[in-house]
Amino acid sequence: MNLNIHPSYMPRKEGYTFVVDEDRCFGCAACIALCPVNVLDLENKLAIVDEKNCTHCRLCIPSCPVFALDIKPEI
Repeated sequence: MNLNIHPSYMPRKEGYTFVVDEDRCFGCAACIALCPVNVLDLENKLAIVDEKNCTHCRLCIPSCPVFALDIKPEI
């Protein structure tokens, strides 16, 4: 039995937002390679996210070598 769930079927975490620490991100693109829904891109050597289409699956977060990615409560 296969219990894998594709991240695009995962519900978003309401009240949370995906953030990129602009002081840490240097544009290595490791996160982009792992995003299963292709909502990450690079702009001026900085990771950017299409937040409304991000599933908050967190698959990209461990790929960041400088810990610049996180999902945080909205303020």
